[in-house]
Amino acid sequence: MKRKLNCIMLVDDSEADNFLNQMYINDMDCCKSVLAMQSAKDALKFLEGETNGSSPDLILLDINMPGMNGWEFLEEYKKLKIARQKKIEVIVLSTSQNPRDRERAEMIQEISEFKAKPLSKTMLTDIFQTHFPNYM
Repeated sequence: MKRKLNCIMLVDDSEADNFLNQMYINDMDCCKSVLAMQSAKDALKFLEGETNGSSPDLILLDINMPGMNGWEFLEEYKKLKIARQKKIEVIVLSTSQNPRDRERAEMIQEISEFKAKPLSKTMLTDIFQTHFPNYM
């Protein structure tokens, strides 16, 4: 029996993207739970209050969101106790075609990778092989 991640968090304002991404993740049976957050602020609130061990192992983060965007999320995320205590893989998943966004992501230590939407089963498998090889 393969090991499963505890939790994958989706941070994306698109309900449709969250639905499809959650479906791919559930089909792969690679984690115990999936949290879909439609705003960066909601994701931060969850992470700030996380004490019961259900913190995510992986965050798939959109950068172009209304209100607080992904870059602003990362600035606040860096300040959280959980970000300093546990290595959470943060992968930007975006429709952005701007090369500056990719360059900016490469400069941020907390970002493990920058991927172009849409998420696919192949991309998810690649993420696991790269960042969670003991879970495949």
